[in-house]
Amino acid sequence: MLLTWIVLSAVAGGLFALVVAHWLAYRVFAGYLHHMVSLSVGVLLAVALLHLLPEAFESGQNAQALFGVMLAAVIGFFVLEKIALLRHSHHHEGDGHHHHHGHDRIEAGRGGVMILIGSSLHNLVDGILIAAAFLVDPTLGLLTAVSIILHEVPHKLSDFVVLINAGLTRKKAFELILFTSLCSALGGLLGYFVLGHLRPVLPFFLVVAATSFLYISIADLMPQMHQRSGLREAGPQLVLVALGVSVIYITTLVMHANGA
Repeated sequence: MLLTWIVLSAVAGGLFALVVAHWLAYRVFAGYLHHMVSLSVGVLLAVALLHLLPEAFESGQNAQALFGVMLAAVIGFFVLEKIALLRHSHHHEGDGHHHHHGHDRIEAGRGGVMILIGSSLHNLVDGILIAAAFLVDPTLGLLTAVSIILHEVPHKLSDFVVLINAGLTRKKAFELILFTSLCSALGGLLGYFVLGHLRPVLPFFLVVAATSFLYISIADLMPQMHQRSGLREAGPQLVLVALGVSVIYITTLVMHANGA
């Protein structure tokens, strides 16, 4: 029965956050993609620096080993980006967006693969955390699941923005983010059956996930923000970055208050 609650909480939470983020991305914010890029930068930076990395380094794991994994992840994501750039050199225009010639190669985000890797690992760890909380106390498990939902909505919204920016269709973006969401169910199963064996490696998953979000923000999204260099653009960009950081900061405080 407990396993059922763990899996249902992980799956339902991921699907609920996905549906809400999808609605926001394509209904409420559909016409404001360039503004949403700024919000995504704030969300991704905050998730990495205020949530994932503190969790990893507070685990007691060797700091040098964690930084070594971060270094390897940065290099790995650089290689992935190079592969993506080579693929984009054969990209076809005329995708129906009616942009000027060459727009797709210039503007298309290159963080699609990295955001999926990072989000999958992040959701896997979230599922393990839900399982750990349920094993301590079912009420704590439900509170943890709710807290994770709150922080997953802006996170999945950022995923949509990055994938849309990378030129994916709505359907493809939804399918890929759905796949990453279901990784939380896998995490719940792993947490229930082998939590004792997984604890030592969890910090390394967190570091890789955090590194992917930092890399996407700094190497992909921020350069796009700099293309809009006027003072009229700078103000809203800073406000939206701050808003993204604030949402994750407040949610992280709530999660810690609930023992997540």
